[in-house]
Amino acid sequence: MRNSRFTSVLLAGATTVAALAVGVAPAVAAPSDPVAAAASPRDQDVEVFAEDGAISRARVPAASPFVAEPSMGVAAAGDGAVTKIVNNGSTDSKLDVVMIGDGYTASEQDKFRKDAAARWKDISAVQPYATYRKLFNVWAVSAVSAQSGVSGDPQQSTVRKTALGSRFWCNSIERLLCVDIKAVDTYAAKAPQADLVIVVANTAKYGGAGYGSTQSPLGYEGIATVAGGNGASGQIAVHETGHSLGKLADEYVAEGQEPYRGAEPAQANITTLSADRMRQDKAKWYRWLGKSSPDGGAVGAYQGAGNYPSGLNRPTDNSVMRSLGREFNLPGREAMIAGFYRRASTLSSATPVTTRLTATDHLTVDLPVSGTKLRWYLDGKEVTALRDRRTIAVSDLGPTGPKPAAHELKAVANDPTSAVIDPALTPALTRSLVWSVTR
Repeated sequence: MRNSRFTSVLLAGATTVAALAVGVAPAVAAPSDPVAAAASPRDQDVEVFAEDGAISRARVPAASPFVAEPSMGVAAAGDGAVTKIVNNGSTDSKLDVVMIGDGYTASEQDKFRKDAAARWKDISAVQPYATYRKLFNVWAVSAVSAQSGVSGDPQQSTVRKTALGSRFWCNSIERLLCVDIKAVDTYAAKAPQADLVIVVANTAKYGGAGYGSTQSPLGYEGIATVAGGNGASGQIAVHETGHSLGKLADEYVAEGQEPYRGAEPAQANITTLSADRMRQDKAKWYRWLGKSSPDGGAVGAYQGAGNYPSGLNRPTDNSVMRSLGREFNLPGREAMIAGFYRRASTLSSATPVTTRLTATDHLTVDLPVSGTKLRWYLDGKEVTALRDRRTIAVSDLGPTGPKPAAHELKAVANDPTSAVIDPALTPALTRSLVWSVTR
């Protein structure tokens, strides 16, 4: 992963998942932004990233004044079309990412799909996405805009009416790229399934945003906005998914905060405990203490986290949950993998479990994660000769007893990754499927 300087950009703080859970009050919107003056129950607490990686907070509206009226092209040919960018299997066994374009005209939809594919490539190059990329489907939803580009680019005064109302200078912050959440919901609903939504804006200007909790009726984990023509913007989505998928807290310190004096927070990557106390109580990331972390240094208890200068500790000095361009630390990577498996499965098959198999049938299963172990059981007894075989013939099972009795065939897959060591999380790494066999 690149380590570089990042210009100002906005990400969604874990609105209810992280920051508010540890008592952080949302920042007041700048009065110079007339849109921010109209508060809404779905207004969002967000993060702003400075050029040196420092992070602060702002509050932004859920609506945008730059959403196109229907007469301006929302009903154009191709609007709402869904394209598969990455197809790794059924939506019920994969984590489905929906990428929606904004500021792309009808003639620019091929450009949108290329930009969406490029941004997903950036995101999925980061660990643990790189190892688990086959757990994901990616869908591109065309939102046809009457005008090309987004508001606030190249000038603050630039106005473009688009399908999702994307705009820079949100809350008077130049790189903050906000959208209209209701419009996003409308297009996200067109995909077969939405677990995570990424808005790809037609701009090369660096910037973005992230909405950690939108209260969407669709039930997806969150929204990130990225600049479709800027390769560095994928880092925005990486940090945001730390909140939405990993349920991780921020690990930075907000200016002007008092020490934290609350209860032990629920997030896996912040704690009130010292390293010695974690070992003593067998709490939080005690299993990782002292181990070398991919973001640099050893896992310990570093003062300052969850916006607070003291009273809360983080696992490492500087992970991606503290500043952009970094790796997830070991506890964070573990939480991300657990988050992937909340929506995706280590085992699937195109043959429904309601299928009654006979002696002439063959059965194939999908193991999307390299290194996954597979075991087959007939009536509770393992058929050791079939270990790790993804395709089997029912006739390979051997004698099944009296005919025409039904027998139980079970496939059990386990991801033995060393990146997940918390016993509370390891059950999600195992999945079984059961069919009935008649011989």
